[in-house]
Amino acid sequence: MGIKIGKIIPKKEITLQELKGKTVAIDAFNIIYQFLTTIKDWETGEPFKNSKGNVTSHISGLFYRSINLMNEGINLVYVFDGKKPDFKSKTTEMRKETKIAAKEKLNIALKENDKEGIKRYAQATSYITSEMIKDAKELLDAMGIPYVQAPSEGEAQASVMTRNGTVYATVSQDIDTMLFGCPRLIRNLSTTQKKKVPGRNIWIKTSPEIITLADVLNELELTQDQIIVLGILVGTDFNPGGILGLGPKKALKLVKEKKTLEATINSVEWNTEVNAKDIFDFFKSPPVTDDYSLEQRKPDIDKIHKLLIGKHEFAIERVDNSLKKLENIKKKKQQSSLFQWKQK
Repeated sequence: MGIKIGKIIPKKEITLQELKGKTVAIDAFNIIYQFLTTIKDWETGEPFKNSKGNVTSHISGLFYRSINLMNEGINLVYVFDGKKPDFKSKTTEMRKETKIAAKEKLNIALKENDKEGIKRYAQATSYITSEMIKDAKELLDAMGIPYVQAPSEGEAQASVMTRNGTVYATVSQDIDTMLFGCPRLIRNLSTTQKKKVPGRNIWIKTSPEIITLADVLNELELTQDQIIVLGILVGTDFNPGGILGLGPKKALKLVKEKKTLEATINSVEWNTEVNAKDIFDFFKSPPVTDDYSLEQRKPDIDKIHKLLIGKHEFAIERVDNSLKKLENIKKKKQQSSLFQWKQK
């Protein structure tokens, strides 16, 4: 849904300075997948690996991106997916089939030394494993960065945390996040100010942007229930593709005309195995938890060394240069806390 509906919703560019001192909840699976698709050896289409053949692209991205954002004064908490809803199984199966097809095309591109084909199909073959998630959590623990294990969809958990005021905003590229009632969604959050063009090894200049739910509903003249219906019409993670022949503008017009889920769905040909009401109800009341702590702890330098240099074989000099930033971040926070205490 993200790409389709993104064309008709209001967005606002922001600076990293505007997020200084604020805590954001990052959709962990979303950002880890980004790292896996962009941090690659473009000669082979493979993610970077250590000498044992273990993937390291996700760990590299997570480590350096986190430190750079924290260095800008932004507090981070990562939110990990839990059990997928039963009705997402069809989507998961479709994605597996897409990756298998992409892998076959990648192999052909490699044989023909088709560099553009390698770049295009390599991204589509990326996938997240349980071992990658374990590595990511281990790294965050060592860095002292809090994370939340969601019972179900990570973006749903992050959205509720934003709605409750526990965090300022949710960070994700997936605009579906708004359907969970997320008040503020931040996209393109990076200190490099650039992003990769899907399917090509080309980077374009970009800026962080914020999408405010209240502005979206006001601009489109919809209620929260109606924007969920709009999302379902153009396609969500639970019904990819949406209704055949319905783009965002036509779908928006239909939702305004029919107003309710039942009336809207009755006016179209619903060919998805999943019941539209089940998708709607999941967006309205997703499984979430309040069993978590957002306390930022002191980084364990020894653990970081063992994980990055010992296990994943990162360059010592680059890791240590980044750790100096981490130490400076910690000192700044201590000085800030002391200053605030003295003012009381």
